[in-house]
Amino acid sequence: MPPTYDIVIPARQASTRYPGKPLAPLVGAGGAAKPLIQRTWEGAAAVVSAERVFVATDDERIADAVRGFGGQIVMTGPDRRNGTERCAEAASKLGAEIVVNWQGDAPLTPAFMIEELVAALAADSEAAMTTAAVRSSAQTYAHLASDAAAGRVGGTTVVVDRNGRALYFSKRLLPHVPPSAAERAHEAVLLHLGLYAYRAEALAAYAALEPTPLEEMEGLEQLRFLEAGLPVRVVVFDPPAWSPIELNNPEDVPVIEAILKERGID
Repeated sequence: MPPTYDIVIPARQASTRYPGKPLAPLVGAGGAAKPLIQRTWEGAAAVVSAERVFVATDDERIADAVRGFGGQIVMTGPDRRNGTERCAEAASKLGAEIVVNWQGDAPLTPAFMIEELVAALAADSEAAMTTAAVRSSAQTYAHLASDAAAGRVGGTTVVVDRNGRALYFSKRLLPHVPPSAAERAHEAVLLHLGLYAYRAEALAAYAALEPTPLEEMEGLEQLRFLEAGLPVRVVVFDPPAWSPIELNNPEDVPVIEAILKERGID
């Protein structure tokens, strides 16, 4: 039998770059505005193989919004330093063997990736977790490069070894592409998506560790796994029919709304 799993969406109100982000309205194809957390929830709820979907938060404003559209909540402590720690606490309360972390600011994440991440984790006994990346399309690369040129963080990239293990994650565009290869630069870049599948014991081990130097420098929680020597398997996908960008900055709102409209999502 395939392994059972829960999806947990960590959400906090006090985002450094975009305070109040989970409740930021996004207008869909029908003209209706829904908060970011609801659009992310609806994406996760479309994964039929998931046992349950929860939002993990310490903020009653988010909890009230989720209850308002019929979602389920796991309240977590205010001292959780990132979404993975929040998922670890949620996992200890839910009792799930595998937990999928669907980032609260990623409403455009393709739902079909979840089952492949869980299957890859089940097949790789050495991996502490699996995570998703997509080969950048020219459009996605242009978006990332534009943000980088303007001094904004538009997304996270990942480089992997020949066995699909993560070597490094960064908010910079990696790897460096020389000018001579600029026309095909997007082919070298893997855009990391805010999507993870963990074993419950790996989450517990992660939460017991202190934040690590690279994790704090980059502001990327998944680097704690690498610095602790815990293998991370990256599942690489071809670009989907749309750019699965996250809502990192207010400037991303019109871009995401345009994609919602193109896809006919109300």
